[in-house]
Amino acid sequence: MRLSQRAFGRRGTRPAAALFATGLILLSVLLASPAAAAGQVSQQRFASETLQRDYPYTLYLPEGYAVSHQAYPVIYLLHGSFGSETDWVQGGRLRQTADRLIRLGVIPPVVIVMPGAESWWIDGHNEAARTAFFEDLVPHIEESWHVVPEREWRGVAGLSAGGFGALNFALERPEMFAAVAAFSPASYHPLPPDNSSAWRHPSFQRDGSFDAELWERSNYTAHLDDYLAQELTVPVYLTAGDRDRLNAVHHARLVQHALEPRQPGDVRLDVLPGGHTWRVWRASLPRGLSFMARHLQAPVPLESDDAPVPAPAPDR
Repeated sequence: MRLSQRAFGRRGTRPAAALFATGLILLSVLLASPAAAAGQVSQQRFASETLQRDYPYTLYLPEGYAVSHQAYPVIYLLHGSFGSETDWVQGGRLRQTADRLIRLGVIPPVVIVMPGAESWWIDGHNEAARTAFFEDLVPHIEESWHVVPEREWRGVAGLSAGGFGALNFALERPEMFAAVAAFSPASYHPLPPDNSSAWRHPSFQRDGSFDAELWERSNYTAHLDDYLAQELTVPVYLTAGDRDRLNAVHHARLVQHALEPRQPGDVRLDVLPGGHTWRVWRASLPRGLSFMARHLQAPVPLESDDAPVPAPAPDR
């Protein structure tokens, strides 16, 4: 995929945020707005060298993708513990939310990738999900779809264990992501609460017991020192429910307090009504997408001789 050099000459001069100043106001009417132009959602898979099996993902393409000569920003949206690549569409109303935000001008047209993993987005005892994400999934997406393969056009987000993964990815690889959003992140410190599914998840099971050392090596705290010591920062958006049974508000505040001195004004925590449930995550999604849009660049033109990639048949 070739991108217009003229478009890249404008990079950094005017982020997509400048186009979406009315975002917070428009969010108040989001759920009441009728559906209009619709993006497409499809199920995809490819052969993962790391996993030695097919890697499934759900793909959202914005309306007009099939006839567009543009390359888009891309957001990777991660599911929670024991979840799948279909969760955000089935439980999170991703398609409806993204369609409305794009139509209202809150976010730019964006490609959203919802990968499936059997791990907590780490290289765990059951699979190397982290390695597969960076070495297999991201290159596959950038080779297969019209997305801009640069940091300023790339974001990552997730719920619960997916929030754990999103934070880890952003702090470990800040050169990869322009923004991160973590909803009820399962970034528990020092260890997960007793009622967390982490204790029984295959990712952390070693000889039938929870691997506390692996948890400590995999949590965001393992990346903090290196992240805080380097110059690049990633804007962070956090949410948690005020009745979360896993005390996600407390743990999200620990993340906020750890990062705020390094990047004041670039860490936001919203406490929402609800528990560790889809009610909170559906309310978090438009807020998180809006936050990331303020830090992502807008779509850019492709070279004129690059034909559009046909959109896949939408799921019904």
